[in-house]
Amino acid sequence: MRIIKYQEIVNAVIKLCKNANLKLNKEEQDALEDAYNKETNELAKSVLSDIIENTKVAQTKKIPLCQDTGIAVFFVEIGIDLQVNFMIEDAINEGVAISYKDNFLRNSIVKHPFIRTNTRNNTPAIIHLKQVKGDRLKIKFAPKGAGSENMSIAQVLNPTSSIADVSAFIIQTIKNAGGKACPPLVVGVGLGGTIEKAAIIAKEALFRPLSDHNEDPTIAKMEKDLMLAINKTGIGPMGFGGQTTCFAVKINYYPCHIASLPIAINLQCHSMRHDEVVL
Repeated sequence: MRIIKYQEIVNAVIKLCKNANLKLNKEEQDALEDAYNKETNELAKSVLSDIIENTKVAQTKKIPLCQDTGIAVFFVEIGIDLQVNFMIEDAINEGVAISYKDNFLRNSIVKHPFIRTNTRNNTPAIIHLKQVKGDRLKIKFAPKGAGSENMSIAQVLNPTSSIADVSAFIIQTIKNAGGKACPPLVVGVGLGGTIEKAAIIAKEALFRPLSDHNEDPTIAKMEKDLMLAINKTGIGPMGFGGQTTCFAVKINYYPCHIASLPIAINLQCHSMRHDEVVL
């Protein structure tokens, strides 16, 4: 059985927090460039140009892509053949605290929903743990900004709701958000489970590559059709109109009770920040 050390996780998290906040991955950068090249609306094209320039300045000057460096969200997969002799949450939170301080990332977390005193180190993080086969530890990280998170939604629909009904609900959520979620968006959708399970798998969907599709053909078709429909809304980059309102729709699903159909929609702004590591 392989043993992992506490400091390995701390060091990995320090790097993840820095890298994700300062640089988009190539697929996401390419998506911005492609949207710019295809855009015919001059105002939308100008907005996309500014967004692209922002990503280049952030990378060159080693400064955050956005002033909102988010609440730290982690999805962690723990191999059943990996020995861990400490609390993984402690190591992750220590890495977050160090990275946000050393890299001058904004501390956005308050201790209490009503007594809003800042924790001053961007902890505690939101951490989801899952056991998997093998002896490795996979850590996926995203700094989730409030702008797009605030326009997200979770609800339980009638179990008789059709694909058309669900799609209409998703599209209306995007219309309600307008420019407030800082489009172009990645739209994460969780279907099934319970209300909290739907919310978790919707958030996890945002980590999927832009180019992938769900293995279920029905869900894959929904993803494609929804992306086309959302882009026809004309909301466009930052809500100023244009052809690109979303880069992708990612739907994750889970079995659910016969009498309910939970749905969660988690929106991600154009700053599609996330990174991962396998230890």
